[in-house]
Amino acid sequence: MKPELHPSAGASAFLFDERCLWFHSGRASALAAPVGGWVQPLASGSGVASADCLRRLKALMDASGLSRQLRVESAAPASLPQMARVHDLEYLERFRRLSEQQGGELGLAAPFAAGSFELAALSAGLARAAVEGVMRGEYQRAYAACIPAGHHALRDQAMGSTLLANSAIAVEHAIAELGARRVAIVDWDVHHGNGTQSLFYERGDVLTISLHQENCFPPGSGGADELGRGAGQGCNLNIPLLPGCGHQQYLHAMAQLVVPALLRFAPDLLVIGAGYDASTYDVLGHMQLHSGSFREMTRMMVAVAERLGHGRLVMVHEGGYSEVYVPFCAIAAIEALTGLQTQVRDPFIEFIEQQRLADDFDRLHHQRVQTQARQLELVPAP
Repeated sequence: MKPELHPSAGASAFLFDERCLWFHSGRASALAAPVGGWVQPLASGSGVASADCLRRLKALMDASGLSRQLRVESAAPASLPQMARVHDLEYLERFRRLSEQQGGELGLAAPFAAGSFELAALSAGLARAAVEGVMRGEYQRAYAACIPAGHHALRDQAMGSTLLANSAIAVEHAIAELGARRVAIVDWDVHHGNGTQSLFYERGDVLTISLHQENCFPPGSGGADELGRGAGQGCNLNIPLLPGCGHQQYLHAMAQLVVPALLRFAPDLLVIGAGYDASTYDVLGHMQLHSGSFREMTRMMVAVAERLGHGRLVMVHEGGYSEVYVPFCAIAAIEALTGLQTQVRDPFIEFIEQQRLADDFDRLHHQRVQTQARQLELVPAP
């Protein structure tokens, strides 16, 4: 028998482990290109998906006093049976073997160094523990500081700097062990959450939503016509946004598409794939978000969770590659998630807000979003 669902309670939590920050992709540079020839190593000594952004976020949380207001906890690594609910055993064994040797690569643009299997399992374990704490009522809400990230990882291969599907492993745990009947995953990483989509594409108990830059990565992935299949028909929503979209365009898409879809699905648990690579200063995207954008989107998701009557909300760290700017974006989201306040002020936000797009672009974006909302018969958020 599955345990009863509990209302959220207690302090909010930040699931973190210093060892995850030791993950690196081996001898690779931007976009996982191998170092050699004309490709120079990065100053950090790792690939573009280094831990520096997350390391600087934790440092900012400590310096601002936010860490002291949260339950900062580690967790056990995800177990092999927990990972095997999502990934093929053969893939997990290949990953483990390479990790025990010198590392390698098990998919597109996803190299890893020796010892990465244990760190990826620990990262997935942080996401699992965040979900478990919220579902059991131990945490009010929770943020899992996962690295490596997870939303591109497929059942049988790695992709795009992701090795294990952190959010999917946590969601399967919630359904199998914690009494969740319906779960929604909202992914606002600038890249399409293709791995998460593929894992639940034929499932009717998990709603997957991805807001992403159109045709960015993976190429040709994440079209609005990908709606799910079989029992999962209608349970996948892609919102491909035009390059250059900024604060107002994202909030419009959230209000017109994401919020109505969540209210219609009525999940027992809401999980956010919290990527920050849609910011102006990110090297892997071409969007114009700032820290206030992530603050407002998180507030919208908190409001949805409360409106659903349970308040269960977990954020799982995904992409974001600007060492300078990710900490400001993520701390804004964590403040909105927890209702806590710091003295941190974003020194870049005023400059970003001045880079307003032309009115013609605004109209084109609104037309696209409203057309998609009509096709899906979604009622805009009030």
